Amino acid sequence: MQRIRLRYTKRGRLRFTSHRDFQRAFERALRRAEVPMAYSAGFTPHPKVSYANAAPTGTGSEAEYLEIALTEPRDPERLRVLLDESMPAGLDIIEAVEARTSGLADRLTASVWELRLDGVGPEDARRAVDVFNAAETVEVQRRTKNGIRTFDARPAVVGLESAETHSSRPDRPTDRPCAILRLVVRHVTPAVRPDDVLSGLRAVADLAPPVPAAVTRLAQGLLDEETGTVTDPLAPDREAAATEPQPAGATAAATAPA
Repeated sequence: MQRIRLRYTKRGRLRFTSHRDFQRAFERALRRAEVPMAYSAGFTPHPKVSYANAAPTGTGSEAEYLEIALTEPRDPERLRVLLDESMPAGLDIIEAVEARTSGLADRLTASVWELRLDGVGPEDARRAVDVFNAAETVEVQRRTKNGIRTFDARPAVVGLESAETHSSRPDRPTDRPCAILRLVVRHVTPAVRPDDVLSGLRAVADLAPPVPAAVTRLAQGLLDEETGTVTDPLAPDREAAATEPQPAGATAAATAPA
């Protein structure tokens, strides 16, 4: 059995797809691409696909991850191309590596988010960020199936800063104020999401964007506690592939004269 890890995106209008919608689209793509999937046992076998920490519905993402199990070996890049061609535009398969290490989910400990606040001036955003960062606690509320839950969102936030607006995407109006926030947040329980941080900014700094924020996950991976950066979770698999010695037969075939 071969395991392949994939990175995919949710872009444009496809950010409004739910995780269940993506699952259906991805399983159709597996069939169209004729991927030799391994299946679970039992009366209702399902393809062995492991999803990791999917982004909330309504948010874009450049860094979603999953792992599939195959019954026959395939070249990861060729498999990526076939799957990407079978997916809707916006749900793009942009990277594939063979799993050579364990614990992909364990390496997804933090995320980097971009929050675009149309109608908010950069100065107002910087003031609100300073107030948030200076606060020891930031209590927010979230509606759950068991009612309203109150929790402190501040400990999960590793970094929150106001970014330059020229780094934003050119698909939004530019004739009114716009602020860009960059958020680094730990994956904790209960999960602290970008909308929780926005609720916290409203609570402690009275920052209330006139329109819903455009939220995009830029990266997720292992948090480097010293630098506050988020590392690439597929890097260990690439490094293991680069250092793994080739079988003698493969080496001989590669060096044999044509």
